[in-house]
Amino acid sequence: MPDANPPYRLHERTKVIRRLLNREYRYGRVLLLAVLVGGLAGLFGALFQLAIQWVTDYHLSLHRMVADMPVLSWALPIVSSAVMVAIALTLVGRLAPETSGSGVQEIEGAMGGERPMRWWRVIPVKFVAGVLALGAGLVLGREGPTIQMGGAAGKMVSDLFKRDNASKNMLMAAGGGAGLAAAFNAPLSGILFVIEEMREYFRFGFLPFETIVAACITSTYVVQLFVGQGPTIPMPDFATPPLHGWWLFLIFGACFGVLGYLFNRGLLNTLRLFNKLRHWPRWAVGLMVGGVIGLLMWLSPHLAGGGYETIPWALQEETAHQAIGVSGPRLLILLFVIRFGTTLFSYGSGAPGGIFAPMLALGVCFGLCYGHVAHLLVPDLAPHAGVFAIAGMAALFAATVRAPLTGIVLTVEMTHNYALILPLIVTCLMATVIAEGLGGKPIYTLLLRRTLRLARLAEREKRAGQDA
Repeated sequence: MPDANPPYRLHERTKVIRRLLNREYRYGRVLLLAVLVGGLAGLFGALFQLAIQWVTDYHLSLHRMVADMPVLSWALPIVSSAVMVAIALTLVGRLAPETSGSGVQEIEGAMGGERPMRWWRVIPVKFVAGVLALGAGLVLGREGPTIQMGGAAGKMVSDLFKRDNASKNMLMAAGGGAGLAAAFNAPLSGILFVIEEMREYFRFGFLPFETIVAACITSTYVVQLFVGQGPTIPMPDFATPPLHGWWLFLIFGACFGVLGYLFNRGLLNTLRLFNKLRHWPRWAVGLMVGGVIGLLMWLSPHLAGGGYETIPWALQEETAHQAIGVSGPRLLILLFVIRFGTTLFSYGSGAPGGIFAPMLALGVCFGLCYGHVAHLLVPDLAPHAGVFAIAGMAALFAATVRAPLTGIVLTVEMTHNYALILPLIVTCLMATVIAEGLGGKPIYTLLLRRTLRLARLAEREKRAGQDA
């Protein structure tokens, strides 16, 4: 009887492995490193998510303990949030200023050779300060920190294994995509985000694409080991709206084009306002910002936080408006306006955190309000207001980040509403066209330009001080 596994077959298999690891087949080594980067990004993302959840739960449990005490019921939320944000901003300011904000623009700057990527500082500072800031209730998302930590993991691996600049850029981009995949349990969104957002900073081809895919798959696998495989935001499945009612989504997308343009301008203006406080101690700014957010948390937990709990709460608007005594659309508009302002306020402070999750919550609030009005006017064409909530999640993302494919796929992956892809495409297309027509630019392009401008200004001031 012939050998089931003759020596020549074993030799052929080991030969393939040797070829993959040989310098002649460089892509094999890079892909293995991409798997390592994805694993690290997934680990950072999972631990970050669990740490935020623990701090938030502990924070809210303290609030509930003193809910019946006249003074502590409002004083404790204000003081605790203020102290946590003050510590977070102090860590950022003293140890790693580049960890301020989301960090996506820092990855792009590092890939373009215009910003440093001090991964040995970025990873611990972004993790600890991010947990404190988000646990305190700032209206920011966990995706920004996980993207930057993932990009830093790519730089760390490329430095440790002494890769060339091209490989470093590939691994940083792959780490950034893996970070987004880890934040939302959405691997395809992580891949598309790199393709749409970071395509200018590395040569795109077979190897870079496979590197991104390998990292995002590994990252998602690791995250699911820790947090499970369900959707990030559980939502009901909505039926596809009638074809002859798609003009409602064109109008809806146009509204979000305007809102996206206003959001980007408002974010930059808020950053300018906070920049005027640059001579204040960082802890003082943190106490002010955290105190305001703590007060809002005391009034209602849905006025603060990233929005992961606010989205399903807003979908149950009947229960929500009965508890507060405000009619559904009025409640949603009020929630939208307050969270729009607190998102700008939280990000402008310089605290570590992203804007994706808050934008998703804003899209849901405005989408539900629009859906209510459409249902009242044309009930046959808009049978479910929730359809517009799903479309709104993708539309505001597309209008601000200018990455419509990522917004569409991210929304579908997070909510599992695959039947709404066509309405999402129509809405995001119109939102992007209107935002571009108004003269707006992608938010991370604007943030990177601002970061580089401030860095040059600081360098000139430093040189002037040395010359004096």
